[in-house]
Amino acid sequence: MNNEAASFIGNIPEHYDSGLGPMIFVDYAADIARRAAACSPARVLETAAGTGIVTRQLRDVLPPGVHLTATDLNAPMLEVARTKFRPGEEVAFQPADAAALPFSDGAFDAVVCQFGVMFFPQKDTSYREVHRVLAPGGRYLFSVWDSHRHNPFGRIAHETAASFFPADPPQFYMVPVSYYQIDPIKESLIDVGFTDISVAVIRLEKEIPAAARFARGWSTATR
Repeated sequence: MNNEAASFIGNIPEHYDSGLGPMIFVDYAADIARRAAACSPARVLETAAGTGIVTRQLRDVLPPGVHLTATDLNAPMLEVARTKFRPGEEVAFQPADAAALPFSDGAFDAVVCQFGVMFFPQKDTSYREVHRVLAPGGRYLFSVWDSHRHNPFGRIAHETAASFFPADPPQFYMVPVSYYQIDPIKESLIDVGFTDISVAVIRLEKEIPAAARFARGWSTATR
């Protein structure tokens, strides 16, 4: 990964967690956690764990005794994640680059990554690393955002920011929705050795009760 992920410092992780978490992350987190638990893993790795939104959901649905390791390149984000857990909940936190995982071959039965792959500069390398650390028969579950056509909150943010800088509009708001074409993603996974690939399109519509908090979280976490 690159240094952009590591720049989430100061109060950015808190704004990210409180402003965006309840609106655009937690419901998808519950879904991907249920899918991971259905694989009956004994050892689970989460990459790009951020502030622990998925980590919390995973711990809630995984049986006691299942060891969970949460990683992220950004240490301040992981510090926020730590606050969501009590001692003894069998969660390990470790800063780690998804393109260079510091774990041995076959160390995990499942790897989970929610809305992180889009930001990896070395996507194919990250897939190769996940394949390496998975035990035979292990599962990799990850999610990506669909295009702006299907994510109006992202499109509105991009168009609004662009209206202030017509000569040089910021491109960051395009990054989260830039990696949605299914066939190229499948080809990349197949190239590094994954088989039995399945895809699910999950649509969720929500009302935003605290628009100011959401806007603050979105603008602060993506500045």
